Amino acid sequence: MNCFTIIAAPPPDSSKPTGNPMGSMWVFFLLMIVMMYFLIIRPQSKQRKEQAARVASMEKGDRIVSIGGLHGTVHHISDKTVTIKLAEGVFVPFEKSSIQSVHKVRSGSRKEEEKEGQDADRKE
Repeated sequence: MNCFTIIAAPPPDSSKPTGNPMGSMWVFFLLMIVMMYFLIIRPQSKQRKEQAARVASMEKGDRIVSIGGLHGTVHHISDKTVTIKLAEGVFVPFEKSSIQSVHKVRSGSRKEEEKEGQDADRKE
């Protein structure tokens, strides 16, 4: 085909009603925003809230893993920091925001140990 025939082609028939091409693009754009919310934003905010709840419910004796990969036991908790016992005589302070996961120590076994200790004190 010659490029002059394309340029000299008659205009499209205006008697046919055509839809607004921008209307379908706005629907697609809105659909993409909704999908991003449900697939990315909502799960991340849910994870962030769960992590904050785990850190807030942390108690002395719980096992933690820091963002850097250090494993330890909670020794002392203050407002913004947590002191972690890594080994005998090794205590390291961490920001609460740098704690990746918290593993709860069974409260039942801790209570049983305290109860056994009290029973032993009574016998003496």
